[in-house]
Amino acid sequence: MTKKCLGFRTRTWVAGIGLLVVLSTLAAAGTALSYFGSKDNAIRGAAWYAEATPPSASNAATSHAGAATEAAGSATGAAKAMSKAFHEAAMKVLPSVVMITNIPAAGSSEHQQPPADRNSEEMPFGFKGTPFGDLFKNPEFHQFFKQFPSMPMPDMPRHGMTATGSGVIVDPSGVVLTNNHVVAGGGQVMVRLLDGREFKAVDIKTDPETDLAVLRIEGAGPLTAARLGDSNKLDVGDWVLALGQPFGLEGTVTAGIVSAKGRGLGITDRENFIQTDAAINPGNSGGPLVNLDGEVVGINTAISTSSGGYQGVGFAIPVDLAKWVGGQLVENGKVHRAFLGVVIQPVTQPLARQFKVNVHQGVLVTEVRPDTPAAKAGLKTGDIILQFAGQPVSNPRELQGIVERAKIGGAQPLLVLRDGRQMTLNVTCRELPADLAMAGPASHRPAGAETSHFDKLGIQVENLTPEIAEQLGVKIDHGVAITDVRSGSPAELAGLAAGMVITEANHQPLRTVEDLRKALEGRPLDKGVLLLVRSSEGSRFVVLQTESK
Repeated sequence: MTKKCLGFRTRTWVAGIGLLVVLSTLAAAGTALSYFGSKDNAIRGAAWYAEATPPSASNAATSHAGAATEAAGSATGAAKAMSKAFHEAAMKVLPSVVMITNIPAAGSSEHQQPPADRNSEEMPFGFKGTPFGDLFKNPEFHQFFKQFPSMPMPDMPRHGMTATGSGVIVDPSGVVLTNNHVVAGGGQVMVRLLDGREFKAVDIKTDPETDLAVLRIEGAGPLTAARLGDSNKLDVGDWVLALGQPFGLEGTVTAGIVSAKGRGLGITDRENFIQTDAAINPGNSGGPLVNLDGEVVGINTAISTSSGGYQGVGFAIPVDLAKWVGGQLVENGKVHRAFLGVVIQPVTQPLARQFKVNVHQGVLVTEVRPDTPAAKAGLKTGDIILQFAGQPVSNPRELQGIVERAKIGGAQPLLVLRDGRQMTLNVTCRELPADLAMAGPASHRPAGAETSHFDKLGIQVENLTPEIAEQLGVKIDHGVAITDVRSGSPAELAGLAAGMVITEANHQPLRTVEDLRKALEGRPLDKGVLLLVRSSEGSRFVVLQTESK
């Protein structure tokens, strides 16, 4: 009896606990369903078009989300401001940008060529013979155009067209500034305005030295001229826009920054390019490079590429140079340049140690031409030109650019460093003669019977005779001629080659091989040996040096 009652009570207690567990579970489930239901209702209530509820000050997570949204809005605002700046700058200049097509003269070989079919290997858009012609020799790029023979192109003259480029109107009367390579060749040059009107260019004047040209169109009425800025105020990192007609696509604008200044590429005789990563492509040549104030700061000219296409390295002629050259072409029909009459080279680190100056402190004079303004002013080989007309100089291109714009016939102060002392010379510049160019490089070694070896330098030399000087194409009456340079020697590493003439060693003039031996005595090679060498291309200083052991 007792056992049964105990069993019943036990079963009753267990059943009660089970019931409590079930009720607790149901209550928890109800609470959860209530929570998720209310959350789901809140989500469903927040439609995409509904206004957001202001965040509660007590809700930290919501507050952080609001801050993030505000920051994103600020970034978006900055991006929109930049976009607006690009737009406004472009709109100021686009009406002044023109397309230029160069049609070969009748009877020329290019004019007589038949139109290319879809399988033709001819270059599209008439780029053959232009600096961008190599672009279409790239097999992948050429194949791209062969796959799209029906590609829509601008409505331009087709017969015999061999070049297209860009230009910028710089005077309301119809004066256009562009590149020489865009209009060169003597063909018919056509100019198309942004509104679609076309005019034949007249009065074309060029300056191949800088690859600049000006032309005029007549009958167009008052035109919108671009405002020209000051390229000297450009800094590396400044935003710029490149405008033009790449691949015949009119009114194209690309953006980038000024990557560097004062670049030289070796494509023209006068170079001081602005480097930019704004996209410059075939057809952009002659178009403007513009700052965010809508001012022209350069004339797009070239690209540097290993693949034939744009790779983020473009070059523009500074507008300050373009204004000076263009003004001379308009007023005189040619460019009148002043000159000094010296051969110069940059002050590199090895030369700076020898002359006890800082790297790029001035430019080093390696030769003074007879009967020139420099010779009459008393300039000497080995002088370092620090300033011209009060303007400091740090490389040959910079000095050349300043001197050429100097007033012809006017006296200018020339600050030089000679033997560690600064002195001022007065030089009266004359106009650069047309025949001042040096002869081409010599192609013969000196033929002599007896040579002397300088093993530490890695060269063989012999006395310079009038016959050897004539053979080498150098007009000089003293020095020793290099007959051989050992591979891997200090001389070869310094750029010396057979056929050059050493005229000085450690500032001592040389007339014989024995003079060279004496000049080198007591001078350890690890301290550097300073040589002045001459070839048919001119004179330059070199330093031969080995590492100390």
